[in-house]
Amino acid sequence: MSAKEEFKANFLAKPNQYSDVKKIYAIVSGKGGVGKSLVTSLTAIELRRRGHKVAILDADVTGPSIPQIFQLQGPLYSSDEGIIPAVTRTGIQVVSTNLMVDDKTAPIIWRSPIITSLIKQFYSDVFWGDVDYMLVDLPPGTGDVPLTIFQSLPLDGIIVVTTPQDLVSLIVEKAINMAEQMEIPMIGIVENMSYVVCPKCGEHIQLFNSKNTYIKDYNPIAKLPLNGELATLCDEGRLEENSIDYLSELIDKLEK
Repeated sequence: MSAKEEFKANFLAKPNQYSDVKKIYAIVSGKGGVGKSLVTSLTAIELRRRGHKVAILDADVTGPSIPQIFQLQGPLYSSDEGIIPAVTRTGIQVVSTNLMVDDKTAPIIWRSPIITSLIKQFYSDVFWGDVDYMLVDLPPGTGDVPLTIFQSLPLDGIIVVTTPQDLVSLIVEKAINMAEQMEIPMIGIVENMSYVVCPKCGEHIQLFNSKNTYIKDYNPIAKLPLNGELATLCDEGRLEENSIDYLSELIDKLEK
């Protein structure tokens, strides 16, 4: 092992001794409100439909939305092997702070050291069992939590979420550059809110004029429309009932 590899290995959190997580991908964006949790959830759902064992580690500690998307309730329980994740209707395992508090509307007012320590515990102290794909839903920005994930988890790559606005793409570029500096490969870019489908004629209507020129070699692997049906399914905790197929190319790439 080289000195550089040894340096990186020293930061890695210990995996749960009773678990075998084969691949880990982080869903990132420098900007909030672009749909990271939606893309995380849709990716997990499609991987599960293809027969894989899937888990979601919700690292957005202060703004968790994954439990609502899947209509999951706490509390989480422990066994001799570790904390037991919640499980969605189709069998996706989930761990999130909103599954650990009595009042899901109560704010998480913690400083960064506590938050980053908790995220490491989500990886090390949770009994994930056998998992083919773990997806990590990150908070926006390039602060302590993304840095902790990049350093502490053996990531196989990142999936970047953006929207077609220059302001957003400028900030997203920072997250991409952060991953590059830490030698974490980018699997692809998902452009959310890319267009609206006219309900009468089916035309794809572009909402924004931006071409995301700030992002180098911009070529999205998937484009998601602004879809009211998806928003309703998320609000009602029924996203697993969706029948869309926008992420097939991304899933194909993850399966290689």
